[in-house]
Amino acid sequence: MPVSAWPISVWLLIAAPFVGSFLGTLVLRLPEGQAVIVDRSRCDACGRTLGPLELIPLVSWILQRGRCRGCGIWLGWFFPLMEIAAFGVAAWAVWTAARPLDAVLFSLYGWTLLSLAVSDARRLILPLPLTVFLIAAGLAAAALSGLDALADRMLAAALGYGVLYLVAVSYRRLRGREGLGMGDPLLMAGIGAWTGALSLPTVLLIASAAGLAAALLAKMAGRPVTMTSALPFGTFLALGGWLAALYGPIGPGWPLG
Repeated sequence: MPVSAWPISVWLLIAAPFVGSFLGTLVLRLPEGQAVIVDRSRCDACGRTLGPLELIPLVSWILQRGRCRGCGIWLGWFFPLMEIAAFGVAAWAVWTAARPLDAVLFSLYGWTLLSLAVSDARRLILPLPLTVFLIAAGLAAAALSGLDALADRMLAAALGYGVLYLVAVSYRRLRGREGLGMGDPLLMAGIGAWTGALSLPTVLLIASAAGLAAALLAKMAGRPVTMTSALPFGTFLALGGWLAALYGPIGPGWPLG
């Protein structure tokens, strides 16, 4: 990225931890049906509304030693980790992108995937507002590149949704139980809207490999894993969607080639 684009990159990296804090709020509140923007941040234990100086990403947590200033309860690692992860996404986007606009768009895409991945890992829920936003934002980003790009992304979104929807319906009819949630097809549609049709096989390959690796690691750790065990496939789809968007379809020399 040229030197002239550095100011945008710096501001993006500064904003990233604040975005991560907001994403953490989304992940916690959306599945519960709670308001995200209207309600002010508060301590879940004592209900005390947090002041501005308690909302500085990472810094406030470190200064307070991870505890509420009111009741002293341990606040946990969730928000600091979300803030660090959001910074990592932005840094990765800045490092990979050729233009400032690409860095901004990749960051937006990665942040949305991050919130969906964490939500699915925590609760096996892919919130509808986030998947719909992912689709809409991907198509809007494609429109910036012209009608041909928009047509490809619309096709990819339809294909991504259709493939996983057929898998989910077929599994349910054959086995008589849910094997894939209905949020996964929508997530795949959103990923297709960002990556294009040619990258969809790469997304599925990475997601399947990551899911298998996670199941094997869980089994090695002594956790019961069976054919009916629930796995957060959306989390693995998000990983595949992120890598496919940054590096394209798997081929010779991928991801460096």
